[in-house]
Parts: sequence; structure tokens; C-alpha cells
Amino acid sequence: MTFLCILAVLGLVAGIVSLEESRVCEPHSRPWQVRLHGAGSQSCSGVLIDKWWIITAFACFPVSDSTTASLGEHDLKADEGTEQHITVAEVIPHSPYRSPLHSLTMVRLSRPAQLNQYVRPLPLPGKCPQPGDTCSVSGWGSTGPNPNEFPGLLKCLKVPIVDRQTCESTFDEFIYWSEGMVCAGRANTDNCLRDGGAVLECDGQLQGVQWFDHSCNDPSHPSVYTKLCLYNRWINNVMDHFTPFDTTPEPSTATQMMSNE
Repeated sequence: MTFLCILAVLGLVAGIVSLEESRVCEPHSRPWQVRLHGAGSQSCSGVLIDKWWIITAFACFPVSDSTTASLGEHDLKADEGTEQHITVAEVIPHSPYRSPLHSLTMVRLSRPAQLNQYVRPLPLPGKCPQPGDTCSVSGWGSTGPNPNEFPGLLKCLKVPIVDRQTCESTFDEFIYWSEGMVCAGRANTDNCLRDGGAVLECDGQLQGVQWFDHSCNDPSHPSVYTKLCLYNRWINNVMDHFTPFDTTPEPSTATQMMSNE
């Protein structure tokens, strides 16, 4: 009996490990994923959309003079030789700043990212996502019941886009629907990822950054993301007005290949 109990426990542990491993992204398959961290700022995910610019959630509003953007990361516990650590120069939240109806912040780097196979922007959306579309959400947060789990490897989850009515019916009474929201994940899907600013990507385009991780409190609930297809004009206006004039020449193909070796 004791032997059977030990086997059962070992099987359960193996199942948990296997499940955790299944949530880990293929290394460097999300070259646009960014980790924002530093003194006075909470650690959040963001997404590179241009060599100068990152998008994250409003709640992740970083302190510019003490925040670092780490690009080219996969394993936060290891130096992989692919990372670029760049300080943040400017932080621009969406107006009106204190509105509960928007959750969007743009972050400008102090110098442009060097684009290569490990660091590459994700295109802005050309269309809005539709209910039933299958997307990917990625971030370094916990995917289990322990919200204090230290992030290690980048996690990736497949989630379906959910219609407004289904999503809004799961809201607590103090949360109000905004047209700037899109929801993803439903019952019987593995959709808990505790990482502010976790990135929602659909068909090779940026469609959202995480607003509320509802699914971590109830697995049958979808999580809420900023519906970035509605903000293209504002995003482009910010980049047009606040991007520095860059005199740095683009590296040649040969130089890029040497730097990746």
C-alpha cells in the first residue's frame, strides 16, 4: 500500500512538472517580449513595437529614471548572452491618465534597441481580434496558485478570444466594461498568467497587454487585455512626436551575424 502511495505521489509530481514545462515558451520565440524592472517600479512585461518604443499596461507605469528594459530575455536566472539592458528615458500614459476606461502606457528607451534574431518588434494590429480567434499570451509571471512564485522562464499560453457579453458577465461589481477591452481565455483552457502587461499576440500581430488576470482567481473566467487595435492612431502620434532623431547607422548584415555568433 505504501509503495502504491509513493507511486501515486510521484505520478502527481511528474504531472505537475510536465504541465509547467508545457507552459514554457520555446526559447527566444518571442523576440519582442520585454521585462521592465528596477527600483521603485514593479516588474512587468511589455512589448517592443519599434527600436525606440515599448507598450505596457497603465498599472505597470514605470519610474523612468530607475527602470531598466531587458530585451532578448528567456531565462531570468541565467545570462544567455542575448540580452540588451537599456534604461527608460520617457514614460507616456494614455490620456485621461486616471480614467478606468484605458490601460495603456508607452515607454521610450534611452537608446534604440539593436534589432537581431533575439530582439525584434511585434507589428501593431491591422485589424481587431474576433471571438473564437486563437491567440498567444506570454509573460514571466506565475501560472499557478502561488502569486509570489519567482519568474524564471518565459511562459506562453494559447487562449481563445471571448465575446464581450461572456466576459462582462464575469466582472466584479466595481469593474466596468470599456470599449478599450478585449478578453481571452475560457473554462477548460490554461489561461492564468500573473504578469502585468503580459502580451497578447494573434496571428503575428500585437492585440493586447494584460489589464486584469481574472482567470487566476477563477479558471472559468477570461482575462482582460487592452484592445490595442483601437489605439493605433494614438500610438503612432506619440512615436511621431517623441522619437529622438537617430543618427546611429544601422549595422550591416555582416556585423549582425558576427554579434550573434
